[in-house]
Amino acid sequence: MSWITEHQLPFGDFMEDVVDFLVVNFSGFFDAISETLRNMIHGLTDAFLWVPPGVLILLLTAAAHLRHRRWGLTAFTAFSFLLIWNIGYWEDTMATLSLVLYATMLCVLIGIPLGIYAAHSTWLYKFLQPVLDLMQTIPPFVYLIPTLTLFGLGVVPGVISTVIFAIAAPVRLTYLGISQVPKELVEAGKAFGCTNRQLLFRIELPAAMSSIGAGITQCIMLSLSMVVIAALVGADGLGVPVVRALNTVDIGKGFEAGLAIVLLAIWMDRFFRQSDAKETSS
Repeated sequence: MSWITEHQLPFGDFMEDVVDFLVVNFSGFFDAISETLRNMIHGLTDAFLWVPPGVLILLLTAAAHLRHRRWGLTAFTAFSFLLIWNIGYWEDTMATLSLVLYATMLCVLIGIPLGIYAAHSTWLYKFLQPVLDLMQTIPPFVYLIPTLTLFGLGVVPGVISTVIFAIAAPVRLTYLGISQVPKELVEAGKAFGCTNRQLLFRIELPAAMSSIGAGITQCIMLSLSMVVIAALVGADGLGVPVVRALNTVDIGKGFEAGLAIVLLAIWMDRFFRQSDAKETSS
């Protein structure tokens, strides 16, 4: 049975040829994307850092209270960002917040329309399902290599890899929400003469909004889980001190940076989660 190993299929060579072809023929296109994304992310980070930390904490605390009207979340917002500021990770946290916001925005802009279309097209979801499984199960380090080759060192390959890893959540949950809209509602809309566009925006999307919101929240959490991996290719943020602590076996620095990631993750999860209509302000 040695012929099996002697006649190895050239999967690796094929992928290397594809990436080389893209680099040679479309390097200007990928450079333009890289430069645009880099400027956008660094611009948002600079905007966060331009505002004094105390003022930004007040604004974030007020936004959390106005969005959910819950004093527990309001107090947690103030406490979390004050603690992050106190332990010296304010700039890294703002860089991570920018990265996660842009990665989530790209996932939403691509994933939600794909999920809507897949819910109305059986063949598309059958095609997307194995692709999404592949994107979520392949270790991020594997597709970090071609993104690093195409987009260069820095924050952009980290963002692109994060999008590849996290986009499955909004696609799947948008598909689930749209496909589970009661048929009676859709039939009633058609009976009243709604067009396909009106059915989507007036019936399907409102009925599926809780599932879509869950997909966005899950996308944020998956994006935050990529922070440390993105730091390995030059992305700024809280992943950098974690990697340095790992290389130097610095337990204290690793714990502090990890604590900042946890606080930011909890805050973003609570802040962007849909408000429960049954909850009342305390």
